[in-house]
Amino acid sequence: MYDPVQLRTFLTVAQTLSFTQAAGRLGVGQSTVSQHVRRLEEATGRPLFVRDTHSVGLTEDGEALLGFARTILEANERAAAFFAGTRLRGRLRFGASEDFVLTRLPEILEGFRHEHPEVDLELSVELSGTLHERLDAGRLDLVLAKRRGPGDERGRLVWRDRLVWIGAEGLRVDPERPVPLIVFPPPGITRARALEVLEREGRGLRIACTSGSLSGLIAAARAGLGVMAHARGLIPPGLVRVGGLPELGPVEFALLRGPRPSAAAEALAAAVLSGADRLSRTSTA
Repeated sequence: MYDPVQLRTFLTVAQTLSFTQAAGRLGVGQSTVSQHVRRLEEATGRPLFVRDTHSVGLTEDGEALLGFARTILEANERAAAFFAGTRLRGRLRFGASEDFVLTRLPEILEGFRHEHPEVDLELSVELSGTLHERLDAGRLDLVLAKRRGPGDERGRLVWRDRLVWIGAEGLRVDPERPVPLIVFPPPGITRARALEVLEREGRGLRIACTSGSLSGLIAAARAGLGVMAHARGLIPPGLVRVGGLPELGPVEFALLRGPRPSAAAEALAAAVLSGADRLSRTSTA
């Protein structure tokens, strides 16, 4: 029998790859997080994380435990909801950034709708910058999007990644010519980061393609029109990392609630946080 509290701590560390960030999300001390992980490793008899002073990573056994942990926690939540005898109702306006179009987010939403059939879920897929604006204007109740940049600590961290340059396999960027960029329109956060980094490094650039949809950017990149900035853990099929360009730095994905979150918003937030490891895996459907 594995302790659900320890499993939730394990999932949170796996999603953030940081004991400190996991402690902050869970509202406990870092020593408690370390203790939960140690006890779970003792229970499984296997090391679950590879740790040094600079990074945290999952072992093969840790990767294997992800699915089991998520299944156990979801079963616990279903049982608790059933015996609590409460049924959520009402309208829930949820916004998700374009980054999640090809991930397993639909599986999480499908599970939520199955558990809460009387919630009217309205999904908006937009640029992260647009979602921030709509949330601030009160037009959304819950948002899953990139944070705006360093120093932005709004919302609950879902996971941290790095932005990388990607393009068609075999694409080479000529250092003597302007960098051909494939970008979202303003207020795209990855667009702003790409322009800022290249300008800071003194690299010339030209906009080769602008599209408000991720599918449009992917099509342009697969055609070899240029490079795009994208989260390392969400690289679409058919595209690869491209070298020879400045580092883009980290990116953080967070859940942001409106000022008066409903019970339905809290329930969906819990579902997204529980399944966050699935969000960093591209769907093959």
